[in-house]
Amino acid sequence: MSALTVSQDPEQSWDDLVRFWEEMEWPEGSKVEIIEGIITVSPAPAYRHNLIAEGIQRRLYSVIPEDWGIFQTLAIAVPSRLGMLIPDLVVAPRREGLETDTHIPAALAELVVEVTSKSNARHDRISKPAAYAAAGIPLYLLVDRWGPDGPAATLYGEPKGDVYRPLSTAKFGETIKLPAPFDLAIDTSEFPES
Repeated sequence: MSALTVSQDPEQSWDDLVRFWEEMEWPEGSKVEIIEGIITVSPAPAYRHNLIAEGIQRRLYSVIPEDWGIFQTLAIAVPSRLGMLIPDLVVAPRREGLETDTHIPAALAELVVEVTSKSNARHDRISKPAAYAAAGIPLYLLVDRWGPDGPAATLYGEPKGDVYRPLSTAKFGETIKLPAPFDLAIDTSEFPES
């Protein structure tokens, strides 16, 4: 199943777009994001997709500080890129007293992880990293099950404007290392390929 996009008035303000996103009744179990100002409704990720995210999450819990969390369904706001994005994993300090319960500012994230789905891999490869970099998120891990050169994980960092620098790539079966503050090696041989 592929994603559905919902068009909106191009004159609509960011606040109006977010209000529509928050108040609309979306199909249960779907993933609803605003990507480059367009509301995108995707089916829930498949089992193998979730296995990869869960494996990374399990490893991350061993290295993050006690006051940080790893969130699977947390939306992060990037108003400058007209984005309300829901990465597969967000690692961020826990915060009390945020203005809203529906999302956090993307700048609070220390790491975001995306696992590609066949139907919307382009978003994970192009649109989302541009938004994450623009928000200044220090690290972006892309696990691309459908990569043009085969399944691989790529770690991006050093955001400048809306561009990341690729830090390292590991084909499935190899190890990819996350730098400080994580200092973690992730063995991609544990990832199901498709």
